[in-house]
Amino acid sequence: MLNQYPLWKYLIIILALVIGVIYALPNLYGEDPAVQISGIRKSEVSQAMVNTIKIRLENAKLAYKNVKLDNKSIRVRFSDTETQLRARNIIEHQYNEGYTIALTLLPATPDWLRAFGASPMSLGLDLRGGVHFLLQVDMKPILQKAEESNAEAIRQVLRRKKIRYLSVTREKTGGLKIRFRTDDDRSNGRSLINSELPKQFDYTETKDKRSYFLHVRMNQDELSKKKNAALNQNMERLRNRVDQLGVAEPVVQQQGADRIVVQLPGIQDTAAAKRIIGRTATLEVKMVDHEHGGLTPPIGQRPPPGSKLYKTQDGRPLWLLNRTIYSGSNIIDAGPSFDSRTNQPVVSITLDSQGAASNRRVTGKNIGKNMAVILKERRQKTRKDANGRPVLDKKGRIVKDTVVVEEVITYPTINSQLSSRFQIEGRFSTQEANDLALLLRAGSLAAPVDIIEERTIGPSLGRDNIRQGFKAIVIGLIGVLIFMLVYYRLFGIIANVALVFNLVLLFAVLSMTPAVLTLPGIAGILLTVGMAVDANVLIFERIREEIRNGNTPQASIHAGYEKALSTIADANITTLIAAIMLLNFGTGPIKGFAVTLIIGILTSMFTAIFAARGLTNLLHGGRRLTRLWI
Repeated sequence: MLNQYPLWKYLIIILALVIGVIYALPNLYGEDPAVQISGIRKSEVSQAMVNTIKIRLENAKLAYKNVKLDNKSIRVRFSDTETQLRARNIIEHQYNEGYTIALTLLPATPDWLRAFGASPMSLGLDLRGGVHFLLQVDMKPILQKAEESNAEAIRQVLRRKKIRYLSVTREKTGGLKIRFRTDDDRSNGRSLINSELPKQFDYTETKDKRSYFLHVRMNQDELSKKKNAALNQNMERLRNRVDQLGVAEPVVQQQGADRIVVQLPGIQDTAAAKRIIGRTATLEVKMVDHEHGGLTPPIGQRPPPGSKLYKTQDGRPLWLLNRTIYSGSNIIDAGPSFDSRTNQPVVSITLDSQGAASNRRVTGKNIGKNMAVILKERRQKTRKDANGRPVLDKKGRIVKDTVVVEEVITYPTINSQLSSRFQIEGRFSTQEANDLALLLRAGSLAAPVDIIEERTIGPSLGRDNIRQGFKAIVIGLIGVLIFMLVYYRLFGIIANVALVFNLVLLFAVLSMTPAVLTLPGIAGILLTVGMAVDANVLIFERIREEIRNGNTPQASIHAGYEKALSTIADANITTLIAAIMLLNFGTGPIKGFAVTLIIGILTSMFTAIFAARGLTNLLHGGRRLTRLWI
């Protein structure tokens, strides 16, 4: 018979409705202000800490919703931000060493929904509030480090094969210059380098009256690999830092060839976020040049070849050997603690196997001598004129320059051979020790970064955007529902049910996928509402036309759905193609619009064609009809 579905089709519709309701529901519960306590290692957050935190909060008469322990952190939920802030102070007083205490917002989804893996959709900065950073990655140190490594590798190869050379130096414009005494030595050296080392260099040859030069420069493929590796490592390390801040659903992604976008939705402590994200701190450990009076260098004299002048935190000059024993890239763990002798804050360091081997070798040979720990950090410094006043640009903003600060934070005497575990002390405050440990533990950045753009969106603005967007959806939906009910009567009710079903599915899919809902995305939802109704209008008008042509009601319903299908499919497929192009080639707000439009097109085709017809068949199928309320 016409207009009847088999049972399995009704079961698909019911299953889709149940799944849609379950995964759309979390969006109705909002968020809880929370405090997250993260330990340096997983074993350092325990159930005992949970019990202690509960007792502390109860003694302070602070009401909390719950305190839960997962494998990485403890999360304490509250009903309001005032209680959250007071609780943070109490928890920091109890666990002020070795832990990161962060303010965050957590979904208030009930446990029975979380059991299904249901969670609210991700909201962008424009809806949730938060902070946006655009970071510029400085590739020069990466290329410089790669060239220094290549220079050392070339020296070792030439020495091993006993090919005589005079020097291997870096050129100011980039690349290496190898100086030979004879043309034969240069030819043999070039052949050896080309065969022994990876095929990553371009070569040019020059000469003067006394020497023959081989200029070695990394080719474009190798340069691109170095830059991409540095960019990817920076993004990974920034994600590690963001995790320490307790931010839910952060965005860390590449923009262009040498920029990174970091978005932290819902962040409450923007100053802490900027301090942790923007800092580029790493350690280098070098030996003091005792041979030339490194601890007490001659005043006004330049360091000898192979050494460099550094200064301590109190301004004392030191001469240190250029060779680095190990650096921040060899650090696998770092945490603040207190020295048992002085009771002063220190940072405990754990090295990887390569760093530990180098540390054992060097310290074993230099007992009684001093090694220096250097903190290298990029900072913003205000540019000043000759009178000491800040320099302003054309827009009246203070001009700041990025400077690299290299500071010796300690230069202890080596009393015994060191290995993979040790501690550094440098007159740290408790907060400084915590911050430095966090940076080193999360990972040193492969390349320095500068914050070139910063935008902060307050949560009140985000709430206004959500309220206005929701209001627009509700008004538009009510208007469409009234029109369809008045104009198409019973079939209008069917279209309205399908439209509501469509929105439920749309919100469910947004909640189940990593897609982020933004303000332009709300515009995409509004467009989806119109397109979903448009499909029903095409079907209903086709049914009316069939009735006017003298067909029976059942035949008119069947023809209406069958003949309008191709038109609906064509219109939606062409719009879908356009939306996919926007998603692939658009940026920012355009992508947010495209995401909801794509999802909305797919859900509207399911509800308007499949689900709405199922409801129509349920009401009219298998019955003798003399007229239709349409």
